[in-house]
Amino acid sequence: MNKYFILLLFIFTSHAALADQGISDTEILVGMHTDLSGPASMIGKQSVDGANMRFDEFNSKGGAYGRLIKFIVEDHQYTVPRAVQAANKLLRRDKVALMLGSLGTPMNNAVLTDQLKLNVPNLFPLTAARSMYEPFHKLKFTSGSTYYDQIRTGIKYLVENNNRQNVCVLYEDTDFGQEIVDATEDQLEEMGMNLVERASAKPTDTDFTAQIKKLKNANCDLVAMGTIVRTTILPFIKSKEINWTDVDFVTTSASYYTVVAEQPNGVMNGLYCLNSLVFPYYDTANKVEKDWWDKFKSIYGYDPNTGALYGYIFADILIEAVKRAGKELTVDNFVSSMESIKDFEDPLQTGSVTFSETRRQGTNISYFFQVQEERFKVISGPIAY
Repeated sequence: MNKYFILLLFIFTSHAALADQGISDTEILVGMHTDLSGPASMIGKQSVDGANMRFDEFNSKGGAYGRLIKFIVEDHQYTVPRAVQAANKLLRRDKVALMLGSLGTPMNNAVLTDQLKLNVPNLFPLTAARSMYEPFHKLKFTSGSTYYDQIRTGIKYLVENNNRQNVCVLYEDTDFGQEIVDATEDQLEEMGMNLVERASAKPTDTDFTAQIKKLKNANCDLVAMGTIVRTTILPFIKSKEINWTDVDFVTTSASYYTVVAEQPNGVMNGLYCLNSLVFPYYDTANKVEKDWWDKFKSIYGYDPNTGALYGYIFADILIEAVKRAGKELTVDNFVSSMESIKDFEDPLQTGSVTFSETRRQGTNISYFFQVQEERFKVISGPIAY
């Protein structure tokens, strides 16, 4: 009987230790796997810097209840095999307690099952895929509207307002791209329309001549894009190079980065895009936004982009939950603290999030933008789903 009791005690304590890995009396280990040197590095690097900026502010004030945050980042170069390696290191060698802002739909999908088994929450991944909060899991939290809802909204708006009739899709051949295909087909079915043509590409492709000619030859007048940054920029520019102008391109939050709009000579003017928040441009920013911008630039030596804003905001929500959890921090009471967050406004006042015992999507609104004069300008919204 004694041996049986000891065995049960060992199993129980081992499980408790696993559940609370990365949390000590003095430290909380937070991990991120992202792209620091691949095709999406302009997003990943800035999101790391934004999060580091907020964590440094938190730590410099003594943290919470004697605990500081240690932030550990691994580069996956926007590839799934490297993401699996990176996550495995963070989860098993570093033993992080929380995963924050990891980049990419296929990368998150590849590691989520293992991560959740280890009782490590996935917080605000830099992907708007539905799989980041569906099906429901207590450890999955996402921040904004989904790619699926965004692209459906864009198609509906442009069909109704720009009189578009021949809808096509250009997408990366990944989990992310498939979500855009699904959204396009579902929206067209609802509107009694058919998908005219589709063209796919790899995330690393640099030549989109064949795809753009294929879509032009199909007489597409609206192209839904399942692309991110570079794979948005290159085909859009290619369409102008071949003088294909009687067409609208609409993309998602995956392309809502200033580097897209600010390509030289206004080559991206006309692109449509949807996103959950509005990035502040410095010359039109309010004092709070300018102070944040100036501080970021003074630390890192360059101007922030949307990635930096995401990193900072996501780190701030994590810190809020840590504070609410109190002195006896565990994964379980961290999750309960996340569920208590209601109408919580980020420090830059760009928006608010709400979670609950049944809600894992912080907000479900989008703004509709068009690139004009090398900037994303709001043409509609906020749109609630």
